[in-house]
Amino acid sequence: MKSVYDAATRDELVARIRLLAETSHALWGKMTVFQMLKHCSLWEEMVLTEKKYKRVFIGRVFGKIALRKVLKDEKPLMRNSPSIPELIITENGSVPLQKEKWIALIGQYGGKFDPDFVHPFFGKMTKEQIGWMAYKHADHHLRQFAC
Repeated sequence: MKSVYDAATRDELVARIRLLAETSHALWGKMTVFQMLKHCSLWEEMVLTEKKYKRVFIGRVFGKIALRKVLKDEKPLMRNSPSIPELIITENGSVPLQKEKWIALIGQYGGKFDPDFVHPFFGKMTKEQIGWMAYKHADHHLRQFAC
């Protein structure tokens, strides 16, 4: 399975992000290209920095089971998957600036891992699980915009 801890995978994601334009339209969902870019940047910040979000109750009950299901194969994430409220973006802004921010964050996976990371839904994750999930999340949204 592809992982963001692999340099070639990060390069692939960056190339796909660079294909996005102000005029890119979603094949599904309600997000604009800016909102998707910011959502993904916030997701990467959640994993890479000390920006933490409160665990959701349903995740405490079903998070580990859901994580195993999501990571059992290379299938893309399901369309219109739920997100925590903090990662739902409603404003708009600069697509080029947000692209560069996301690209810079993806580059940080080359040398960064927080062994204490706890996902708000899935719970505590290993480096391997984070690498796979980060790729699946980015791939999901890039597929949403046909990249």
